[in-house]
Amino acid sequence: MFGRKKDQAASTGAPTEETTKPVGKNAPTPKRSAQQAQNQRPLVPSDRKAARSAERAQRVEAQNRMRLANETGDERFMAARDRGPQKRFARDYVDRRFMVGEYLMFAVFAFLIISLSLSRFPQVTMNITYALWVLVAAVAIDSFIMSRGLKKALVARHGSVDRGVMYYGIMRGLQFRKMRLPKPQVRRGEDPR
Repeated sequence: MFGRKKDQAASTGAPTEETTKPVGKNAPTPKRSAQQAQNQRPLVPSDRKAARSAERAQRVEAQNRMRLANETGDERFMAARDRGPQKRFARDYVDRRFMVGEYLMFAVFAFLIISLSLSRFPQVTMNITYALWVLVAAVAIDSFIMSRGLKKALVARHGSVDRGVMYYGIMRGLQFRKMRLPKPQVRRGEDPR
């Protein structure tokens, strides 16, 4: 009523169950206990120490591959968050610029030390706090300018911007250049690849 008739399926040339099944079994049906025994694997390996050392070796090898990929820029072994042509372009675009946000953490650390050591002088502490807020505003403005330029460059090169690439670029701009992973592949002022 709702499906095709058997003669319609045969007329369209679609294979039916009769045409796809092989003729004959060529072997006796195995017993159920034999099939279950074949599919069973132990939950715990018989030699736990060897299994643990093999697992550790695999983990170390994967970490070494990822570390080497982060240093050389080989995307095959990078983390999934760093893969893709748009993210590679965003990395290169951010790495070619001088970003104020690179030094924000150093400024915050210096602010904490100075404000704790000069807590007896409230006027100095207040001026340092204002300077820190000016630095935070400068970082926000610099990140906004960088993100606008990155968006224009991505649209010009790739036609659209993938989800998360802008945030990825901004977060990379807030990291100190020598501590960025994957390592920068372009020098400052050099054009992105």
